[in-house]
Amino acid sequence: MSTSTGTRGESVPTVHSAYPADDTAQSAGGIDISALLERGRTLSTPVLRAAVERLAPPMNTVAAYHFGWIDAQGRPTEGDGGKAVRPALALLSAEAAGAAPEVGIPGAVAVELVHNFSLLHDDLMDGDEQRRHRDTVWKVHGPAQAILVGDALFALANEVLLESGTVEAGRAARRLTTASRKLIDGQAQDISFEHRERVTVEECLEMEGNKTGALLACAVSIGAVLGGADEKTADTLEAYGYHLGLAFQAVDDLLGIWGDPVATGKQTWSDLRQRKKSLPVVAALAAGGPASERLGALLAADAKSSDFDSFSEEEFATRAALIEEAGGREWTSQEARRQHAVAIEALDRVDMPERVRAQLVALADFVVVRKR
Repeated sequence: MSTSTGTRGESVPTVHSAYPADDTAQSAGGIDISALLERGRTLSTPVLRAAVERLAPPMNTVAAYHFGWIDAQGRPTEGDGGKAVRPALALLSAEAAGAAPEVGIPGAVAVELVHNFSLLHDDLMDGDEQRRHRDTVWKVHGPAQAILVGDALFALANEVLLESGTVEAGRAARRLTTASRKLIDGQAQDISFEHRERVTVEECLEMEGNKTGALLACAVSIGAVLGGADEKTADTLEAYGYHLGLAFQAVDDLLGIWGDPVATGKQTWSDLRQRKKSLPVVAALAAGGPASERLGALLAADAKSSDFDSFSEEEFATRAALIEEAGGREWTSQEARRQHAVAIEALDRVDMPERVRAQLVALADFVVVRKR
């Protein structure tokens, strides 16, 4: 993975791939990932747009701006609203249960609505001014609209999912509700960690499992549930998604410190600026040794500093260097690999078409490599 700053952050180094060196982001294992993602986007977007159009003005246009369908002046744009990994997984989930991919569309849309609810609120809580290389909703339309539109998308998710009135839709809604609650738990944990001097690796993994793993887990099971899969099958697919989410977040944490702002659309050193207790930081603090101790002393002082917001690039670079010297960067990279492997192992416990399994493996490779 190349560096320079992260999914939130840096400026000079380079984020090494958390997975294989032969990282072909658009073609993994001979499978065209772009086509797989495009299928998810193409099948889910019309239903997603129709759902957003139900919102009362100006929430409908604010949501359209967030998804990248219009610019700040209301003019249509070519924005696609992100990579559409979750919709792609939901459609594959339906196929894993032997159903047509279209069966998973309500689940794909519901998960995407919940995901974007979380983005709208997270951007406001974190003070992020850029997402996907554009000003965030709260920056353009104000905090009130960001909150209201986020709430509206959350409500729409269950509305879209339950419209069919089937038993399967009810089962799927229960999984989505549980995943949403865990996602919110994870965000609350993440914020609380910013005000603590120390967080254990176990606590960090629990937080990231809630904040990122839960919704990805839901995406990979919800289509199967809509397709009539039994609970054991759905639970096993969830395990794949949960560990994939942890791998995804580990890479995201690397990018949050060492990623390229040009690629990520985030401010340099974003996670460090926000005092995030992400995996590289937590692992470095737990490692012991001179670099770990110096890092701990600096971060403790940062928490009490009245001029933290005016820190120079060099000061943040020093903290990033100490994290790397203490082993936090390498540990996180290895954790991404480990979680990826656990996710793939879960697929072996599900009886599904080999083509579908191969596509799920390829998507996992893409998510973890995240070539930018």
